[in-house]
Amino acid sequence: MIDPNSRLEAPIFTATIKPHRSLSPRGLALVMGFTGLAGLAVSIPFVLLGAWPIVGFMGLDVLLIYLAFRYNNTAARACEQIVLSRFELLIRAMSWRGVIHEARFNPLWTRLEKEEHSEFGLERLSLVQGRTRIEIAACLGRAARADFAEAFQRALHESKR
Repeated sequence: MIDPNSRLEAPIFTATIKPHRSLSPRGLALVMGFTGLAGLAVSIPFVLLGAWPIVGFMGLDVLLIYLAFRYNNTAARACEQIVLSRFELLIRAMSWRGVIHEARFNPLWTRLEKEEHSEFGLERLSLVQGRTRIEIAACLGRAARADFAEAFQRALHESKR
């Protein structure tokens, strides 16, 4: 037998939003290999001319570039999960350090607020319930944020019916 309440508790909308990173681990290895080789190629003439400290500075440049890419890839671990059912809207945001923040809303009292710029499009999405306001989908680009807002707005209306 099918439980009539199971249909009501099933999620209407789920989304996991992660920051986009265009450089894969293989791409990072290629970029760092090229940067290291370029640093070595630039350093060799200076060593031959007797300006050996340049090698250390070039190595420091390569190290700093590597650390910047590593931080960028580490920050990509952040994500945001949105689950909407007829009874609850759950927003779970995980920082890149693994700290989780949860917010729960009643879908009947929640509205999606959009801030739009006349030239650039959708700037910000916020969920508002009473005095509580949470920004969502901040890591998405403007076009993806607009698509997400449209799909989420439809699901929010569906949950209220």
